[in-house]
Amino acid sequence: MSEQDYTKLESSLISIASELFRFQRVFEKTVSKIEVDERGKYMSQFSWFSKKVTKALEEANLRLLNFEGQYYDPGMAVTPLNIDEFETEDKLYVAQTIEPVIMKQDIVIKTGTVILGRVEK
Repeated sequence: MSEQDYTKLESSLISIASELFRFQRVFEKTVSKIEVDERGKYMSQFSWFSKKVTKALEEANLRLLNFEGQYYDPGMAVTPLNIDEFETEDKLYVAQTIEPVIMKQDIVIKTGTVILGRVEK
């Protein structure tokens, strides 16, 4: 496999991983609307699919990072969509991850996108 083919394959895998992350939110929201006895079956199928994608990422030395719920640090490899809504002295946290950070070993391959929240005192 040529280096160009490998790069295309890696890029495709990164795209699939990003879409899986976004789809997971929609899927969980949708599944929460169906009857409880049906939820387990669908969540189990999604979990299986998610594990397969995660394994493929690991085999390519890629991993997703989700900082949701953690204190925000300007050094994080994320682009906060609403940073202009806060004051410099505000203590912030990652309220929602829109797109995860994608790493290859210790190198950021794709920065994430997040929405921040203010830590209430």
